[in-house]
Formats: sequence, C-alpha cells, structure tokens
Amino acid sequence: MASVQAENLPPQVVTRLAKEVRKLATSPPEGIKFLATEEETLGEVHAEIEGPVGTPYEGFFFELKLVLGGDFPNSPPRGFFLSKIYHPNVNPSTGDICVNTLKKDWSASTTISHVLSVIRCLLIVPFPESSLNDEAGKLFMESYDEYARRAKLMANVHARQSKEGW
Repeated sequence: MASVQAENLPPQVVTRLAKEVRKLATSPPEGIKFLATEEETLGEVHAEIEGPVGTPYEGFFFELKLVLGGDFPNSPPRGFFLSKIYHPNVNPSTGDICVNTLKKDWSASTTISHVLSVIRCLLIVPFPESSLNDEAGKLFMESYDEYARRAKLMANVHARQSKEGW
C-alpha cells in the first residue's frame, strides 16, 4: 500500500491529519514520540515507542510507521515496525502489525494517537491467537520465560536503548 500525498486527499482529511500530527508532536501519549521525516507527505506517520515497564521490551525504543491509504480515514492505516521485534502480532519479515484497531475495530473517528497507544499496549498484552509470527505466538503461550528471553535478545540487537532525544 503506497502512502498518499496531501494533494490526493480531500481538504477535510488534510486538515484532520495536520491537526493530529501537530498534537502528536507537541503532546504525545505516554511512551510515544513523533518522528518528523524529511518527506513531505501526510501519508506516513513515523513514531518511536518506548518498551513498557515489566515487559521484555522495557528499556528499548522501537521505530514504527503508519501508512495511510487514499481512503483514510474510512479505511485504517497499516502499521509496520521498522525496528525488528520478536512479537506474536508482528510479521518477522515485513514488520506488519496485526491488531484489531487496524482491522475489524477500525472507525473513521479513531485518531493516530489512539492507534499508537494501542500498538504500545500490544507490547504489554500480545494476542497470540491472531499471530503473524507463529513461533513467537506458540512460545508466548507455552514458555513465557523463553519468549521473553528471545524478545529481549532481539531488542538488544535491533532496538535503540538510549532515551536521548526524549
């Protein structure tokens, strides 16, 4: 799914996105940082998520992007982790994120901030029943300690560990 340029969106959608991005940049939800990009497109939103306390991701920072299609907000954006992460609901090859908010629970009134908060919550409570990484989903259910060890090992290699810039 390609991102869209502002000129391909209706004016009310451009206004909404600009307002949401401004709010995300100045007053982000807890554990989320908006990342400005050099590209001048409203079709992608980049952010960094701080791994929640008490999870194997604690102390790590993961970059992700939301890609908005031409039918946004009537259809949900697609979420992708750009930092490789070991998680049942993240495709290990593409970084694609599976969460109900981006699928069946989507509503045109859902905000980008809410989507990012839900993705951060997914790091606390994965849904192995709708796994995109079958190995991680199975391990999460059968041996949480081994799952946590692998998740932390992957984070050590691929995620940022410094809170610098936050």
